[in-house]
Amino acid sequence: MDYKDIIASYASKPGGIIEAYHAVQKELSYLPEEAVAEAARVFNLPVSDAYGVATFYSMFSVTPRGKNVIRICESAPCHVAGAAQVIAALERELGIKMGESTADGQFALEFAECVGQCQATPVITINRKPYLDVSPATVPTILAEYK
Repeated sequence: MDYKDIIASYASKPGGIIEAYHAVQKELSYLPEEAVAEAARVFNLPVSDAYGVATFYSMFSVTPRGKNVIRICESAPCHVAGAAQVIAALERELGIKMGESTADGQFALEFAECVGQCQATPVITINRKPYLDVSPATVPTILAEYK
């Protein structure tokens, strides 16, 4: 589906721009500049306001990134529980550093603030699905679900 069609399908919904952005990003893995401009037109907003919405929320990205977004919690409980070792394992397995995407466009690594799962740290999410008590040894198995 084209981003214009996606955005148009939310035009009459209250708060539709956020839902439209979620849908576009699900399809394209980010919000292209043209999609933000189209959202501004459809929702009758200045482009700066539509861009402001797209950049305010951490779950949206206006730069291309991998299809499967892996976020690791960088809060104190995850840090103390070994997040640095999990980060190293993710970077090693994927061949990229935090903030980068794989060359094949399949994975992106990002930091996240607390994801509310402090009872089972360290925590990563992949496409918002949480993985609890992650260790370097479990990283390959988790990533295999998405390859």
